[in-house]
Amino acid sequence: MTTILDSLERYYDTAPRVGGARAEDFGPLTLFVQEGTGWPYYARPALAGGPDATAADVERVLARQRELKVPEAFEWVAETSPSLRAPVEAAGLHVHAHPLMVLDPGAAPLPAHPDVRLFGADDPLLKAAVSVPALAFAAPGTAVGEAGPAELAAKTAEPSAEEGRARVAGKITAGTTALAAAVRDGVVLCAGQYIPVGDVAEVVGVGTLPAARRQGLALAVTAALVARALEQGARTVFLSAGDEDVARIYSRIGFRRVGTALIAEPPEA
Repeated sequence: MTTILDSLERYYDTAPRVGGARAEDFGPLTLFVQEGTGWPYYARPALAGGPDATAADVERVLARQRELKVPEAFEWVAETSPSLRAPVEAAGLHVHAHPLMVLDPGAAPLPAHPDVRLFGADDPLLKAAVSVPALAFAAPGTAVGEAGPAELAAKTAEPSAEEGRARVAGKITAGTTALAAAVRDGVVLCAGQYIPVGDVAEVVGVGTLPAARRQGLALAVTAALVARALEQGARTVFLSAGDEDVARIYSRIGFRRVGTALIAEPPEA
């Protein structure tokens, strides 16, 4: 019998390939390497299963990541691959745990928020929408912060913002992502995306401009993404919450916890 975690494992193995990454085989581990520009991927347990990864396997992958000058990162689901944490930590990486949540099929949708809309590839505010999550994740948590419209304007002036805009615009056109954002008085206050693979969609990168937190905007953006994903045929919608406080917020629109997503990276990261 296929479980929800089995479905997510297939998604995790397929999404990087669809996103333009090549897969390098390291026995019990697979390293995904982005071809060209785009999101730098990670290593994770091989979909085929087999013997548990050892410390030597982890070190081989780390050596390859250093050789390629890509982030030293591993991602996996604790309940699916419980033995991976020990060799990863033995290699000196720090493991972050995040609630893994799936939308309850019977969840009632939230009413549409007046400030939230889906963006097209040619939306004039797309560059700002791509930039907002970077400012949000630079100041993690749910407390109101300092970064606001001025900091967003500076961020969108960076060359990387145009690169991000072009990349996301291409994915919107290709149908490999959708982006929703909350916009008020011409300023993007919150944005996020979902990435579909077959009938599974992951909500990713939902971030609120720190100065605009505590207004329910992340929840409204997520609700809009969920509604569009379901309209487009998704049968499973999931996400990884930043922490338990954020997970409680997502539970308000019908997400329930099914496991724990683990991300490992060097301590300084």
